[in-house]
Amino acid sequence: MSTGSSTDALTPRTQYLDVPGGTVAFDDTRGSGRPVVLLPGMLDSRTVYRHLRPLLTAAGHRVITMDLRGFGDSSIAWDDYSPAALATDLLALLDHLDLDRATLVGNSYTGATVVRAAATAPHRAAGIVLVDAFIEVPPPGAVQRVLTKLLGSLVLNLPSTWGTYLNHAYPTRKPADFAAYRARMVTALRTPGRRQATRGYVTGDSSPLGWTQDVRCPALVLMGTKDPDFPKPELVADRQVAALTASAPRARRVMIDGAGHYPMAEFPQATADALLPFLGEVA
Repeated sequence: MSTGSSTDALTPRTQYLDVPGGTVAFDDTRGSGRPVVLLPGMLDSRTVYRHLRPLLTAAGHRVITMDLRGFGDSSIAWDDYSPAALATDLLALLDHLDLDRATLVGNSYTGATVVRAAATAPHRAAGIVLVDAFIEVPPPGAVQRVLTKLLGSLVLNLPSTWGTYLNHAYPTRKPADFAAYRARMVTALRTPGRRQATRGYVTGDSSPLGWTQDVRCPALVLMGTKDPDFPKPELVADRQVAALTASAPRARRVMIDGAGHYPMAEFPQATADALLPFLGEVA
């Protein structure tokens, strides 16, 4: 099933920021509203927010999207691809743009990144949003560890495996441009030198425990009810909210009905409807 959700007609131009170890790519709508910074998950690019961004800018927000080390338009070869390393890039971007009190949004692997950034530089974060994130996820059992290792090995040696995963990760409503998007993601994995970056992500720790205890800003957990990465998405979301509530002034969850691992692309309007009230509150 496809949706005709469209992207904004004028896509912001790609900009680059040199940081220790390489260059990160980003774009900026430069609107006058409160800033929102969107980070994709691993092996993805900032274009995963192509359908959500116009909804946020139409509501008056300044929207910045950033590519991760090794993917999108960022440079490929780095020494470290961990969520903590990505947080240093995110904070460098906030410094570069002179952004205080931005809302930081991380998907999947980068949920931990925005948590780390908010804990490290509290003055930079008005709030954080975890979109189908792995932060505070209980350690996997033996079977799941084997399956995760197998998937990582398959993606490294057979990039088309990632295309198969993406097809599974959008279980209900694939965007109209999904086929082209998926093809670009698989092609990116075949780019010379990309294997190093891919290995850095698939072998890294995407679900650190205890990081949320230093968050002091409001938090929102967004989770798809059909996320195939979690056997019980509701329980994962509840665990994250409970961990955040211990230190954050307030935290809550919103479940996106029918969504998989990427609700911002699969159900952009429902995601915006959940996100915009939170953005208003933290402003």
